[in-house]
Amino acid sequence: MKPLAALVFLAVPLVAQGATRWEHDYQAALRRAKAEHKVIFMDLWTEWCGPCQYLQKNVFPSAEGQAALAKVVAYSALVQKRDGTPVPEGTKLADQFKLNAFPTLVILDSDGKELRRQVGAFRTGAEFATWLNAGK
Repeated sequence: MKPLAALVFLAVPLVAQGATRWEHDYQAALRRAKAEHKVIFMDLWTEWCGPCQYLQKNVFPSAEGQAALAKVVAYSALVQKRDGTPVPEGTKLADQFKLNAFPTLVILDSDGKELRRQVGAFRTGAEFATWLNAGK
């Protein structure tokens, strides 16, 4: 396969999955939010949570979800693995933001101050986009 053809072939799955660049480190999300003058969308989730999985498979990748996520710094904070094992950074954030259910979706300013939150999943990308864009 020629180099250019190989690059196009490799890029197709990335386009199909959506172009959102998710941060997986809280400090990196804060730095990026400051640099890009954006708010942070933080998804606090677990691997065993059905509604969390629904968001990741159906809502965030939708056209409406991708368009809304392009306007923010998207940060994914895994709190627990499938077997209930805590993930240190996610657990720290769950405590800091006083989580009591999953998924919890939080909008933060670039200093990490909570602006608003949603507990529970959205059914559609359009519902999610309306909520995400509400504060702008």
